[in-house]
Amino acid sequence: MSLTSSIGTIESPPFYFELGELISSTGNDRFAANMLHLVEKRVPVTRVELSEWTLDEELASLLDIKPLGSATLREDSPCPASWQRNAQPLLEKMLEMDDALLIQVNARAGDPASRHTVRETSHQCSLVSRTSNRRCVISFYRPRHLRVFSLSELSFLKSLSQTLLPLIERHAQANRNAALGQAWAGGLPALPEQALLQREFDERLSRNDITLSAREKEVCLGLLSGGTVPQLAEKLSLKNSSIETYLKRAAAKLGVSGRHGLAKWMVGA
Repeated sequence: MSLTSSIGTIESPPFYFELGELISSTGNDRFAANMLHLVEKRVPVTRVELSEWTLDEELASLLDIKPLGSATLREDSPCPASWQRNAQPLLEKMLEMDDALLIQVNARAGDPASRHTVRETSHQCSLVSRTSNRRCVISFYRPRHLRVFSLSELSFLKSLSQTLLPLIERHAQANRNAALGQAWAGGLPALPEQALLQREFDERLSRNDITLSAREKEVCLGLLSGGTVPQLAEKLSLKNSSIETYLKRAAAKLGVSGRHGLAKWMVGA
């Protein structure tokens, strides 16, 4: 699949369904796998690693790296301790950053049979966000035998980072809360993903003091779940034009435009 056609899939129902799954899995063990599933269909990658770095900015040093999950399409599994050994190139750029950052690191040359970690023998693209002295990091990998990330692929991932970075920040916060015994789920039993998506949507509406009609909510949730306008029209016994009208009304209240704007609002981008 060409990158142009891959980018086009961002406006497709499958993308929004996969994004809804990713949102629903924020804070749990499926998050990394769902992110890899979302991205690898559009940019060839075989592994994702999520982490939160804590820096001492005055001393320009690294205090801690907390793993937030990983997922792979292959059987290779790098040693977690190698993070410290390979941190320096990323750390230098993280200390200088003000806004969201994309860092590309190409695979090291050398003997494929040598004892290098997957990180050293793979091309890497990392997306980084900054909150105070913390950095949330999403690192995508592809094997050395494949080409390096192209400029168009890097541009695509940079654009997608506007959606992914707010999600990993919330994932990191949920993990911190869980470690303190204050998980955001509040000990409630596990819910189906559609119910989780609806709860997350309702919570965002409440935080922003926004009220939508029942129909507007149904349309928004249906689209976020990957439904098409004709499918929603049939399900709700409405005309296609009515679905579009409800979406426009909801989008106006949310301060966004269209389906893509709705998805970005949902993840806080």
